[in-house]
Amino acid sequence: MTVKQILDVKGREVVTVPSSMTTIGAARFLSDKKIGAVVVSDNGQDIAGILSERDIVRAAALRGADCLEAPVSSIMTKKVITISEDRTINQVMEIMTKGRFRHLPVAEKGKLVGIVSIGDVVRRRIEDAEREAEEIKAYIAS
Repeated sequence: MTVKQILDVKGREVVTVPSSMTTIGAARFLSDKKIGAVVVSDNGQDIAGILSERDIVRAAALRGADCLEAPVSSIMTKKVITISEDRTINQVMEIMTKGRFRHLPVAEKGKLVGIVSIGDVVRRRIEDAEREAEEIKAYIAS
């Protein structure tokens, strides 16, 4: 199972926010969209950073409420790890576990083409396990 297969089912639409958006604006955006992270991009293709709920909490703890009026560019994660569509689910799980993050932007030739979350990966692993169990049951029954 690859990232491409996840995106083929899930879709490739990625919401982004501009680097100039205020942190409070981004927090409202995350809440409205019911998502835990958003890619920061000024043109929707080039990845400037990623902003997670965790980034906002850390900024508030370190800088206080003043961080809410600051642009997301001042608190976002700038060193973004991306993956390509040919990565396997196991590779993605390893990257997420090592990096301790739950969202990975997917990029091809430096351009944003999708995003996968830990929920996407776990969902696919469960589907694979259930399918394998059914195949084993069918084999035993035949």
